[in-house]
Formats: sequence, C-alpha cells, structure tokens
Amino acid sequence: MIFFSLPEVLFMLIGAIVLDWLIGDPKWLPHPVIFIGSWISYLEKRLLPGQAKRRNGILMMLIVTLSSFTLVWGLSAAASWVHPWAVYAVNTWLISTTIAIKGLKDAAMLVYEPLSQGDLTEARKYTGYIVGRDTGELDASELSRATVETVAENTVDAVISPLFYALLGAAPLAMLYRATNTLDSMVGYRNAKYVHFGWASARLDDVLNWIPARVTGWLLILVSIPYRYASPVQAWKAVRAFAHLHPSPNSGIPEAAVAGGLGIELGGLNRYGGVASERARLGWPNRPIVKEDIVHTVRLLYGVSYLVMGGLLCAACGWL
Repeated sequence: MIFFSLPEVLFMLIGAIVLDWLIGDPKWLPHPVIFIGSWISYLEKRLLPGQAKRRNGILMMLIVTLSSFTLVWGLSAAASWVHPWAVYAVNTWLISTTIAIKGLKDAAMLVYEPLSQGDLTEARKYTGYIVGRDTGELDASELSRATVETVAENTVDAVISPLFYALLGAAPLAMLYRATNTLDSMVGYRNAKYVHFGWASARLDDVLNWIPARVTGWLLILVSIPYRYASPVQAWKAVRAFAHLHPSPNSGIPEAAVAGGLGIELGGLNRYGGVASERARLGWPNRPIVKEDIVHTVRLLYGVSYLVMGGLLCAACGWL
C-alpha cells in the first residue's frame, strides 16, 4: 500500500503547480484525460443504448472513476519498486496533469488575441473550443463573456478541486476527481439523451466540487484586493446575491465572484444547437463586457494559484 506523509504531499503539490506554470500540457506528451475520454466514449457506446439508462450511467461512472483511481495507484506502486524518489516524480507529474492553470490561460488568450485584432472569425473558432454554446454569430462582447465565464468556472474544476483531492489522496484521488469531471463534461447534460444516463456523473461532480467551489469563491475575493480593476467587496456581495441563481450548485460561486469583482454581468442568453437558453444573470451590468476582461480574469486565476502556492509553501516550511 502506498501512503504519503503530509509534508510529502505538500511538496508534490508544489512541484505539480510549478510544472503546470512552466509547461502546462504539452501536446507531445500523452495526457491522461485523453485516455479517460476515450474510455468514457467506449463505455458510452455500449451502455447508453440499454433500457436501464440511469443504472447503466451509474455503472459507467463507477467503472471510469474506480479504474482511473486504481490505474494511477498501480503506477505509484510500480514506481515505488523502482526507487523511492520515482514514486514522488510519478505522483508530481500526474497531479500536474489534473490541473490546467497554463492551459486555461492559453485557451483564453487564443480568444483574446484575435479579438484584439478585430478578427471575429478566429475568435469565434477558438471560443467554440472551450464552450458548448453556439459561437457562430457572437459579437466581441459575447465572446469575451463566454471566455470569462469559462475561466472563472474552471478555476474550480481545473485548479482548486484537483489540488484539494491531491492533498487528500495524492495523484490517485486527484485522477479520480479528474475522471469525474471529464464524465460530467461528456455526459452530464440535462437533455433528452443524457438526463438519465449522465445523472450519476453530474451528481458526483456536484458533490466533489462543493467544498472546492466555496474555497475558490473566497480566494477570488482575496485576490481581488491588489488589483485596481477588481473590487473584493463587490465580489463578496455578488456571491451572496447571485451565486444561488446558477443552475449548478457550484459554478455560480466563482462566476459571481468574478462578475462582481470586475463590475460586469455574466450569464444571459446562450444558444445550444440553435435552441435559446436563458442562464441566470450574475453581477451588476455597471459597464459593457470588453475583451480586456479576459486578461483580468486570467490574472485573477493566476492570483488564486499564487495564493495556493503561498499557503502550500508556508505549510511545507512549517513541517521542515
């Protein structure tokens, strides 16, 4: 059995964040989420056509999450047989693949850069890579809103949640969370196709994100303090006033914090496959959303990661 002491886990998390800051997810390196997504697709083709969709969805959720946990635990165990330091290296790298600070920034800037050049066609293309809504007719403000919402929401999904579960159970538990989040992104929809089949995956994702989302809300409020374009007081007020209006029990918290802090309104009318959907409006429309809000949100994202790194370093030094 592989067990880590708290100082060992702290230093692995520190190393994982540094790795993500520096290299992110290079395309030449196989990424575990790609394999998880392929595994989900394979199981979906075999389980979705069945009549007992909710039962089959629960079965798929259990297979994907437990196999992800077990495989990573097995890799850790194998590495421990090679060399004591190998297990630390394997866990540090695997934890780094569950977070996406640099990846979020890069994806957001792929939208911001063509917006800065007035190229809506390119901006719409890259926005379509990171959101599920229709982007073909969105203007610059709506493209900026979509990107800001994605970065804000994923500050939980791609940063705080995986780090939270890595702190509790190193790479195996972080990968179980990442598998759950991938399941939710692929089948956790409330449409006719997935409402029953994806129910278990969506609910588990809600449960696992419950604590990290609330931690993220406070972190976003705190990192708003040094930025002249963000208001921590308004961020806090927006979370209290609007977060509960979001259909997700968790996503409304970071989105409301960013909206309130920047003095903009997120949410509103989206279209999915040509069908209009009115999402809860979060924050106050004190001004129009502009492309610079993408950069501001990315800076808040990095500010959150700096706060987390500071906390980890302080805790690790306390154990030395």
